[in-house]
Amino acid sequence: MKILIATNNHGKFSEISDLLNSINIYCLSPFEFNLIEPEETGQTFAENALIKAKYYAKATNNIALADDSGLCILPLHNQPGIHSARFALDETGKKNFPWAFKKIEQQLISAGFDLEKNLASAYFVCNLCLYNPFSDQAINFEGRLDGKIVAPKGENGFGYDAIFLRNGDNLTFGQLSATQKHSISHRALAFLQLKKFLLI
Repeated sequence: MKILIATNNHGKFSEISDLLNSINIYCLSPFEFNLIEPEETGQTFAENALIKAKYYAKATNNIALADDSGLCILPLHNQPGIHSARFALDETGKKNFPWAFKKIEQQLISAGFDLEKNLASAYFVCNLCLYNPFSDQAINFEGRLDGKIVAPKGENGFGYDAIFLRNGDNLTFGQLSATQKHSISHRALAFLQLKKFLLI
């Protein structure tokens, strides 16, 4: 089975393709199609994942799998949430996660939290949408992982990994190896549901 990974994010493509390869599914690279990602106008992770999956599938005539994921910080009213990617855009319009980390720290301090003792609760969400353009059918799978926001640690992973500490752990996602992260992440939890569906 061949599935197009519907993303322009190299980190997401690497993680998702590794997970799918583990069940012998061949992943088609989206980068050769030079597609500009559609505007994410949904109000939930599931709605945005569907928008992306449907767009890539119809543009390439392939079954497509899209991921919409983000970091939700409870004291910040679950922000950045579905706006996680846009939240990291700096004044020049480029994704700048160290800059986003500082912005989050400032907002948490204003809300009475810090990155050492009074840690803010947060959770990662990953919603995977599998869309078949031939049958116009879509199905979503969602994983959630709870943790805390800490000072940035580690050079691994991507996005907000360096500031996320899973409950019960002493290493951030940025300090975990790819293998360790793939076994416990929000994406892995969503993938387990997808895997069961594909292997039925």
